Amino acid sequence: MKIESIKLKNFKAFKDAEIKDIPNFCVVVGANGSGKSTLFSLFGFLRDALQSNVTTALAKWGGSRGFQEVRSRNSSGPIGIELKYRREKQAPLATYILEIDDQNGRAIITKEVLQYRRGSKGKPWHFLNFSSGAGTAVTNELESVEKESDLKREEQKLKSPDILAIKGLAQFERFPAVVALGDLIENWHISDFHISKARPEQEAGYAEHLSREGENLSLVIQYLYNQHKKIFDDILEKLKDRVPGITNVESKTTEEGRVLLKFQDGSFEDPFLARYVSDGTIKMLAYLTLLYDPNPHPLLCVEEPENQLYPKLLCELAEEFRTYANRGGQVFVSTHSPDFLNAVELDEVFWLIKQDGYTKVKRARDDSQIASYMADGAEKMGYLWREGLFEGVNP
Repeated sequence: MKIESIKLKNFKAFKDAEIKDIPNFCVVVGANGSGKSTLFSLFGFLRDALQSNVTTALAKWGGSRGFQEVRSRNSSGPIGIELKYRREKQAPLATYILEIDDQNGRAIITKEVLQYRRGSKGKPWHFLNFSSGAGTAVTNELESVEKESDLKREEQKLKSPDILAIKGLAQFERFPAVVALGDLIENWHISDFHISKARPEQEAGYAEHLSREGENLSLVIQYLYNQHKKIFDDILEKLKDRVPGITNVESKTTEEGRVLLKFQDGSFEDPFLARYVSDGTIKMLAYLTLLYDPNPHPLLCVEEPENQLYPKLLCELAEEFRTYANRGGQVFVSTHSPDFLNAVELDEVFWLIKQDGYTKVKRARDDSQIASYMADGAEKMGYLWREGLFEGVNP
């Protein structure tokens, strides 16, 4: 999956904003409070709405005030989200439109549309069109349809107007376009890694993917060692290159049924438990585990990966993110680090600024001065940021 553009209306700090032509590896910078976390919360909001309903997602991301807190302050009208994406490189451009409004204190999905554009001309075809819990969905396989008149639409009614149509219909194979979108959103990964959660021993269990907060790190390491030894060995080699002294990592199950991580330092005979290893070592292991997942997520979001990591490691980490993106998993990263930004290319950087209380999006390549410096090859992005060339943003 590749998201090509995001348009937001009345979504928290984004009263009216659009990000176009988004690259595989997208890096976002901005001052504190400019909206970086809000941009990432969009993905979490959509996934939560898919897993439960819009009312629950609004409560999670807006607190007790729900809709009123998620909708941009001093604004009226619905919250609007529009994503343009491709399921794969040569697939038709798809657009997912979601509008949520408040009716008598209750959240209502007033518009939910999934449409595909088959070529450069003509109107897009609506494969899903719902409002207030009722609408139609197409049952044809997308590739089998040559003209819009061949589309077979089926009327459906949802149990509640705050349930996403893609949630209900994605359970049925006869709505293939909807199933594909539901699978994509369900498999997004928004990392909120907490080192303190990854250190303690875990109850014995099974985990193939690193969780949002990383508390199952020892279980995933155990899974990789048992099921994907080559990938485990690659992770270990990269960790050894970046953390002096580390020669081995293992996941052990105790007699009490607890799983713990042990790190071997070549200077000592006995291994260390995770609780005694540095924050940077734990975090680097977690990122490598995430980035070398045998089944990568279609979209990966990471906020401020530079925290607890030695600055010299950030260039290599940025390249790891880019490699992950080029393998097919789009990556969004926010950063406050000029060292990380020095490893980033001109096309990959956006920055956020506050204007009149709301967030606007700018792109580095659209700034003639930044583009000129980068074209000359005399400067790196982080140096330009540090020198104040990113209007409204200071590192």
